[in-house]
Amino acid sequence: MRDDQMRNVGACFVTVMLSGCAAGTALNYPPVPRGTQVDVYHGVTVADPYRGFEDPDAEATRRFVAEQNALASPWIDALPQRAWIEQRLTQLWNYQRYGVPRKRGGRYFYLRNDGLQNQSVLHVSDSLDAPGRVLLDPNAQRADATIALARFVPSPDGSLVAYSLSDAGTDWEVWRFRRVVDGKDLPDELRQTKFWELSWTPDGSGVYYSRYPALPAGGGDDQGRPAVYLHRLGSAQSADALVYAVTDHPRRAPSARVTEDGRYLVISLFDGYEANGIELIDLRPSGAKPRPLFDRWDALYSVIGNDGDTFYVRTNRAAPRGRVIAVDARQPAADAWRTLIPESDATLETVGLHGGRLFASYLRDARGSAELFETSGQRIGAVPLPGLGTIAGLDGTERDAEVFIAYEDSLQPRQILRYDVDANATRTFRRPSLAADTSRFETRQEFFTSRDGTRVPMFITQRRGAPRDGDQPVMLYGYGGFDVALTPSFSPATLAWLEMGGTYVQANLRGGGEYGRAWHEAGTRTRKQNVFDDFIAAAEHLIEAGYTRPQRLAIIGRSNGGLLVAATLLQRPDLFAAALPGVGVLDMLRYQTASANARQWSSDYGLAENAEEFAALRAYSPVHNVKADVCYPATLITTAERDDRVVPWHSYKFAAELQRAQACAKPVLLRVETRAGHGAGKPVWMQIEDVADQWAFAAQALQMPAPGPGPAAKLAVPAVPAVPAPKQPATTSPR
Repeated sequence: MRDDQMRNVGACFVTVMLSGCAAGTALNYPPVPRGTQVDVYHGVTVADPYRGFEDPDAEATRRFVAEQNALASPWIDALPQRAWIEQRLTQLWNYQRYGVPRKRGGRYFYLRNDGLQNQSVLHVSDSLDAPGRVLLDPNAQRADATIALARFVPSPDGSLVAYSLSDAGTDWEVWRFRRVVDGKDLPDELRQTKFWELSWTPDGSGVYYSRYPALPAGGGDDQGRPAVYLHRLGSAQSADALVYAVTDHPRRAPSARVTEDGRYLVISLFDGYEANGIELIDLRPSGAKPRPLFDRWDALYSVIGNDGDTFYVRTNRAAPRGRVIAVDARQPAADAWRTLIPESDATLETVGLHGGRLFASYLRDARGSAELFETSGQRIGAVPLPGLGTIAGLDGTERDAEVFIAYEDSLQPRQILRYDVDANATRTFRRPSLAADTSRFETRQEFFTSRDGTRVPMFITQRRGAPRDGDQPVMLYGYGGFDVALTPSFSPATLAWLEMGGTYVQANLRGGGEYGRAWHEAGTRTRKQNVFDDFIAAAEHLIEAGYTRPQRLAIIGRSNGGLLVAATLLQRPDLFAAALPGVGVLDMLRYQTASANARQWSSDYGLAENAEEFAALRAYSPVHNVKADVCYPATLITTAERDDRVVPWHSYKFAAELQRAQACAKPVLLRVETRAGHGAGKPVWMQIEDVADQWAFAAQALQMPAPGPGPAAKLAVPAVPAVPAPKQPATTSPR
């Protein structure tokens, strides 16, 4: 299409968004050939006309992506709101941000971003009072800043730091090792890794790590299972010793960490989000064999720390909201367990062993709090926190009484607190200054009733005194999966939406972790429709309570949340004006074919191989439930070519089918980022462009006028969880 044609189409697009489904204004989508692929599931024939998109290198796939981007980009750029939004986002993103410090060997390691640095920079300091120095700046790796620092793990004595880099958003990582004293890298390099951190040997001479099988052409094979290896510094990766491999199960994946006392190697076995196993290897005798600590696969178990042979463990066995038990590694049978912290009416989210005491963080109606206990289980008291927000990170060692906590809420960016375990006292260590007046806004919690009578909470953030006139532009966000709890959190994108005159709502749907195991399981497998019912009920509550109306209501979600948005817009197209599904899991009959990790999502989704689960999946799978002759909401589908967690063919299939079926002029657009992945490591410039596109698209659909002249407003969008990677084994550092 010529540039002048594209300009005319862009102008038509703006007119269409303002006027609705006027006859004769429908968009001309690029033609997409449909194949003849048909699959049979339990006697049911299911067509898959876009199977060819599963080959990312096929000419037809590349042409489809190029044509969709050529269609979407000029239209979005022509929107009257977009320039202001991008300008304001740039201003709002420009504030100093700190990661949680890690203290090792008397040194403090932390990430810092001065504001608009595309990637945060790793610093090291010899004391809290000394200025930090740059240890690793990933911004220098590539001109477009799409190589990110994925993880860093200092050695026990703080003399070395292991760090991994991710290229263009891929989950695959390359580990390297840097001397702290002079910032020079050792020659060692570890490949074929993703998801799991490595763990140093007690003397710092090597690391334990999980490695996937190698492909013939190099790289890792994520259709296979990883195994645990020991790498000795100074040796080639090919010489690494195999430490642990699963030989009796097709999917279980091991990762390893060394206990702080150096006595044990804790092997965590992952196979989904319902249950796991843990084995121990005693590192004192040479050649010791693994022995089970938890092998019944009846619940989730997370090792907090240990005192010799006594292990402190968080579990949801016989405690849906979680408890802490003490287990003797020599006698690990359940009848010998001791309950230290019993289940309560709040959800036990994480537990750390710090300064010889147990730091337990809780959720009560999705708001964070913390308690301190002796290892005997005796309660010391509540941990002082700034408010009812979110404990977003925690780091400290088992014996050191100095702990660092990241804390944030909907209207205040993340601050770093220094916590003294002995005194049970916190003080602010780093608090950013934001170029915005957030006092104009407020967050409150409300509860609504879902279809089956379940009481569900939501957080509503909007301008103080905003009228209940049924006409407020509302952005409704949800996730509802993988035991992930949505709590009040800050991001520069939500704040921009608020400054534009919008209301931002976060719904705490079933499938998440807000109320423990039962709440999670109520939104999984054949019960997944509960999640969509909750989201629909949230929208209906906002309308009935006088906040908004369907013409002023948009929905957004990413990954598992992208599935939520897509399924909901298909089930209730009358309820929304705009939908923003990002990097979504949208072909529910074939999601498990992408990788071994994707197959492990079956603990939440189920598998089409099972007849009962197939029926449930088929009933809501977005790719398979688009209907002709329906006017769907204006929809902007976003994904990335390098996404190897939720592969982009999910979005390609859904976009092609929704464009084909759309019965009115409301646009259905697909935007594909070509050097990004699932979201981790995305540079700031790309995040700003992504949010600006989505906010401008939604603002136009909701008929929000372009902001007037003057300084651009400030933004803050809560972090949006993705379909998670395998859960990390419990450590004292944030996941």
